Amino acid sequence: QVQLVESGGGSVQAGGSLTLSCATSGVTFATHCVAWFRQFPGKEREGVATIASFGSTTYFDSTKGRFTASRDNAKNTLYLEMDSLKPEDTAVYFCAARPSTRCTGSPATFHYWGQGTQVTVSS
Repeated sequence: QVQLVESGGGSVQAGGSLTLSCATSGVTFATHCVAWFRQFPGKEREGVATIASFGSTTYFDSTKGRFTASRDNAKNTLYLEMDSLKPEDTAVYFCAARPSTRCTGSPATFHYWGQGTQVTVSS
């Protein structure tokens, strides 16, 4: 059974930092593209960052320079360090995995999803 479990969400003031973790099981983590997405109320999920199996990381425009995504293949876990948080970063954050060594930015191409974790940034 595939499981992706996010942790680390919460509330923070603008300018603060949070680190999200996503522990995975039931997948061959090292051969999967993994990613972070977020979803604003009433909106579709949008990409935050993708990490290919060989480590190449792609960031989406709104988070470049402030967020750092990483993966630890030995721990089957991916991370998202979020710095200089803004109120407009408030969303539910999801981790996802795709059974391919390469990534795309489309949520529809990801097979496995975590349950999501709320991040709230107050001004």
